[in-house]
Amino acid sequence: MRVAFINPQGNFDREDSYWTTHPDFGGQLVYVKEVASAMSEMGIRCDIITRRIIDERWPEFADEFDYYPGKENLRIVRIPFGPDGFLRKEDLWPYLGEFSIRIIEFYRAERTMPNFLTTHYGDGGLTGAMLFKETGIPYSFTAHSLGAQKLDKLLQTGENRMKIEEEFKFSYRIAAERISMKYSAVNFVSTSMERFQQYSHPLYREFSDVGNDSKYSIVPPGVNTDIFTANPSELDEAIEDRYKEAVERFSNASRFRLPMIVVSSRFEGKKNHIGIVRAFANDRELHESSNLVIVTRGIKNPYEEFDSLEEPDRSVLKEIIDHIRRNGIEYGVIFLNIENQHELSALYRISTKRKSIFALTSLYEPFGLAPIEAMACGLPVVATSNGGPAESLREDNIEYGVLVDPLETNDIVRGLKKALFSSPSFWEELSSRGVDRVTEKYTWRSSAENYLNVIKEKIKGEYPEPEIPECLYSGDGLPFIE
Repeated sequence: MRVAFINPQGNFDREDSYWTTHPDFGGQLVYVKEVASAMSEMGIRCDIITRRIIDERWPEFADEFDYYPGKENLRIVRIPFGPDGFLRKEDLWPYLGEFSIRIIEFYRAERTMPNFLTTHYGDGGLTGAMLFKETGIPYSFTAHSLGAQKLDKLLQTGENRMKIEEEFKFSYRIAAERISMKYSAVNFVSTSMERFQQYSHPLYREFSDVGNDSKYSIVPPGVNTDIFTANPSELDEAIEDRYKEAVERFSNASRFRLPMIVVSSRFEGKKNHIGIVRAFANDRELHESSNLVIVTRGIKNPYEEFDSLEEPDRSVLKEIIDHIRRNGIEYGVIFLNIENQHELSALYRISTKRKSIFALTSLYEPFGLAPIEAMACGLPVVATSNGGPAESLREDNIEYGVLVDPLETNDIVRGLKKALFSSPSFWEELSSRGVDRVTEKYTWRSSAENYLNVIKEKIKGEYPEPEIPECLYSGDGLPFIE
């Protein structure tokens, strides 16, 4: 069996270049790589189909093929479409018709075709629908996040609707998502909340039958437990030394052994770094008895470097730094340069030695893989109650982490202090439960097995031919979606 993973945005390479440093290189790419890797280890031939980029600023993505070491059944296939240079995901929509044609040409030249397509994000989903229309190969749709919810959040900030449309192209995205979910053989979701809340949004209601069990399959993402593990590694000592240098640079050596509140996510407004910074600044016990450790990538001193960054990193960091300075808490905030997942897992492990916690207070988190990775290393978690963490951190009245309202500073304070200071036994319980939770429910092998079980069933089915408006092929004349 051959399964193709359709993911036109961002890109993939053997070094995982740019992960977490660019909005197009986030958790979705981790998800696709890990499910494809686990599936390939089960003997399935897997192709990750993405975009070929000829651009001296992005040399990693110029070759037609790439491979992950040790993954014999998995290859990265880069298909050229649109202009040569890198395009952010919002600018890919007019070229997806060309993408689908080029994919068909590629497989015909190889004298083969995939047996099934898994598609990711709205652009991958629309491409899958186009491919299904031309070839009859069924596809699954995994949204990762849906545009309607993001649009709602942005409108709540008071932003002008036309300005939002110009930047994020929501009319393209939502139209693509509608087609993707309507004609898929199955929609994979991470949680039941995603199915019944996100897919039932008024903008999707005529296109997604959330009451039809055959159209939805809940498959939680997993954690790479070869990387994110509580078992010590040789890297731990090096990261501890780096952390010590950072404490001495931003604060003083006397704070080196304090518990840490570790924050590690992309610098985007929706990740709500400022919510944690406000909570830390507002509570004396927090900023006197713990260090707020904000992970950066490729930035050693944000106080000096943030102005040279691109958006949205610059604006997010500027807001953080302004708040730190205004409240005089520079001594309690440590910025730490972490370059990759191996270093991040080492940071989580050295944090556990100080009875620390991981914090993620996103305005909304469709699933929330980062908290699961921290939990795998034994680091207790405080996370947003908006979205996936409400399910991954709660089940059968058992608490696997502390949930907080990301819009309420006092509630973030409550959650941080509960996890850090309520009692040593509570911290130990959360640490132990977190490791067990990941082992039992959140491995990529489990995710891949669930995918395959559904795929084998759906390959046998018959599905209606998609009706795809011509404007989604050409990029011309798309109606504005209110």
